[in-house]
Amino acid sequence: ASMKYYYLVLVLVALASAPLATVAGDPDILTDFVIPNMYGIAPMNITGDFFTYTGFRVTNETMPWPRRSLIAIKANMEAFPALNGQSVSYTKLVFPSECVNPPHTHPRAAELLVVLNGALSVGFVDTTGKLYTQDLSAGDMFVFPKGLVHYQYNLGQSPAIALSAFGSAAPGTVNVPASVFGTGIDNVVLTKSFKTDFWTVQKLKPHSPEMA
Repeated sequence: ASMKYYYLVLVLVALASAPLATVAGDPDILTDFVIPNMYGIAPMNITGDFFTYTGFRVTNETMPWPRRSLIAIKANMEAFPALNGQSVSYTKLVFPSECVNPPHTHPRAAELLVVLNGALSVGFVDTTGKLYTQDLSAGDMFVFPKGLVHYQYNLGQSPAIALSAFGSAAPGTVNVPASVFGTGIDNVVLTKSFKTDFWTVQKLKPHSPEMA
């Protein structure tokens, strides 16, 4: 019953936020690659180091403990400048037991997720309000279409690790709960939109004690 309620809330939030979503792609470049001005290096002096990212070397021993929330290590244009203009990026996701990556969207790219360890329950909602779900095991892949609201959930008691590829160097992330309940939208608008009461809206807002 709790999972059915969770899926219902997901669909309602997705439909409420869908009109706000804007999708776009990376622009084409006219050179082989782009060197940020901050580097001040001529192209002929660039080495393989510029095209190398080592952030995924982080081991379990060096990750925060205890692990109560999602750990997302991003290899995007901000963290890995060589990706500028290449229309690709990765994120490594580490899910503690019973951890949820809340409903969110990537406005500039589709997401192709592969489970490396453990298992995940995933899903997305299309523009008609239909929910697509799947339970994934290690080695399984799942694609989240560009700009659609989606989530991942580690139902098990063991950690899960996944790797997500994006068709953009800067796919962007819009966290639906935080965007809807944490950005100052008027309480009257929220109560009418979700057909609920003021106190329920207050409980869902990040500043409330229940979410601390």
